[in-house]
Amino acid sequence: MRRPGPEFGPRRSRVHGVPLALLAAALCASPSLAAAQTEPTADPKPAASEGAPPPADAPPAPPTTEAGKPADPPPANDGAEAQRRAEAGDVKPAEPKAEAPKAAEPPPPESGFFLGSYGRVGAATDFRKRPGRDADIVARGSRLDESPYFELDVQRQDYWKTTGATTRAVITLGTSAPLFHYNADFNIRMAVRNLFLQANNIVTKGLSAWVGSRMYRGDDAYLIDYWPLDNLNTMGGGLRYDFANGRTFIAWHAGLNQPRTGFFSQTVTRTPALNQVGATSVNILDRQKFITSLKASHIVKVGETAGVKAVFYGELHDIPSGQRETEVKGTFQTLPADFGYVVGAQFGAFTGRDASHVNLFIRYAGGAAAYGEFGTPFQLAPDRTSAGARELWITLSGNWETGPLGLMAAGYFRSFRDASTGLDYNDVDEGIIMARPHFFLSEWGGVAVEASYQAQQRGVRYQPQAAPGQPIPAPTNDPVMGGLFRIGLVPFLNPAGKGSYSRPQLRLIYLLTHRDEGARSMYPKDDVFSLREWEHFFGVGVEWWFNAQTTYGG
Repeated sequence: MRRPGPEFGPRRSRVHGVPLALLAAALCASPSLAAAQTEPTADPKPAASEGAPPPADAPPAPPTTEAGKPADPPPANDGAEAQRRAEAGDVKPAEPKAEAPKAAEPPPPESGFFLGSYGRVGAATDFRKRPGRDADIVARGSRLDESPYFELDVQRQDYWKTTGATTRAVITLGTSAPLFHYNADFNIRMAVRNLFLQANNIVTKGLSAWVGSRMYRGDDAYLIDYWPLDNLNTMGGGLRYDFANGRTFIAWHAGLNQPRTGFFSQTVTRTPALNQVGATSVNILDRQKFITSLKASHIVKVGETAGVKAVFYGELHDIPSGQRETEVKGTFQTLPADFGYVVGAQFGAFTGRDASHVNLFIRYAGGAAAYGEFGTPFQLAPDRTSAGARELWITLSGNWETGPLGLMAAGYFRSFRDASTGLDYNDVDEGIIMARPHFFLSEWGGVAVEASYQAQQRGVRYQPQAAPGQPIPAPTNDPVMGGLFRIGLVPFLNPAGKGSYSRPQLRLIYLLTHRDEGARSMYPKDDVFSLREWEHFFGVGVEWWFNAQTTYGG
């Protein structure tokens, strides 16, 4: 086997610096040597001889004279004398030193098409012959009773030898419930979740750039199906630089959106140009939200596989001013510019084995950003802006595995206040603590138990009912508090083998939920959830992910 380096090129065979052609002529001229070549030996292995090439790792032989005696070494610094003696036959030229083998270059990235998918499907009942429903009262609860959802991810990667860059085009289609086999409706709810192209190692190694429409996310808290720090759906572009250590990166992005609400756009009918017959549509209000984000991440290695991770993150949201027509035609109202921001951080640790890790996320949003990237500000401040709105998330998530046991856990506290000064139904404090222990009975699967407690408090202005024959009481702003406890038993099969995150996973699911009076009061009148103290959920479910490649932003 040849080693990499100059030996791959054309080379002449030599023995101690003597061409093989000269050696063959000498052998033919010596009868004794020729006879020796034809005599069989007792050892089937060829014996080493003076004319045999030395092993590759043998030290170079000292130079010899024609009489076979070692030659005098050439003067230490007289290269001309050494060359003269070599040309005269006194000394055989020294074998040129082989260059040290070069480090093997990594192969270029593979070009071609790649296919990925995420999906979950379930069917359930409440034991009263009604459909099983998501029973959470908080914004982010259990994944076990979520509705069906599916993504198909198609990617095309190409390596460009001329520049050394790699491009990857990503198209992701997402569909959600209801499905045809449930409601017999042949329509489909579909969205383009990704449509962008990213160029890696562009201009310089470690620099990547992307343009398009994409899900732009970091680390998630799996049990509550949420990305607590950065979770943007954006149309724009961005840059990312990965440092040579492979553990540090900085990412920046900027994008635009325009949710379909009257806060961002208004279309009215007008007479066509030059007073032509008919009517045409004119955009009176037509403003976009500009969002930009900056993220820095660094990992400190601990031992061979473990490490700790720190992430710092920020966003800016900017909405320009605009005008909209009031109910009186020809009368216009000015909408002021609005602004928002997000600051946050993530601190985590991981073992590098069995997906064991823990992450703490802290995120604070103010102004327009408190309503989310697609949110329309409501309950505004007196100046008709979102100034004063705020949202705080503190989230803890992790997973631990050892032998046949695994434990996934997550919890968060959220506090949201809209821009209005008084409390209302949209002002909420809520939280959840959840755990899902796994007991792996074999590589094929096992049993999981999921338990959670969730609570929510809403600031509500409402009108209490009057007692018979009594005057109507005054309205109250007292907050309303509700709580819910759930426990579930989930036998599961893992065709891909043992692991908390091993997918696909087929499940048999039973969940039992208890709501207190406050929780029941948070549902509309005559909703069965406002009537029932206990709720059952029994069904089957499946979840899978087959990733072509991570397409999030970091």
